[in-house]
Amino acid sequence: QVQLLESGGGLVQAGGSLRLSCAASGRSFSASSMAWFRRPAGKEREFVARADPHGGITDYADSVRGRFTISRDNARDTVYLQMNSLKPEDTAVYYCAASQYFTDRRDEYEYWGQGTQVTVSS
Repeated sequence: QVQLLESGGGLVQAGGSLRLSCAASGRSFSASSMAWFRRPAGKEREFVARADPHGGITDYADSVRGRFTISRDNARDTVYLQMNSLKPEDTAVYYCAASQYFTDRRDEYEYWGQGTQVTVSS
């Protein structure tokens, strides 16, 4: 069982940066692949980034590659999403998720946080 709590969302101007954090509690964080998804208003939840249990392998959606960076600190049971060069189309509720699989499929993530709102103004 893993409990996840996101923080760090907010309002930022286009071109700005935000860093999201996701604190995990429970037994399995260091054995779990972690990912960030987002849900723009009126749309389905979509994959953003993922990291394997050690954080050595990462993957990104094409829309964020080169601007966002996922990282994790297993000593702190925390995963991060550094978001740079933000665009209005990045506006969404951002969720972290944990899975036993290194996957970009949302249906393969067993545990989810409650989400944090990111709003990028033009």
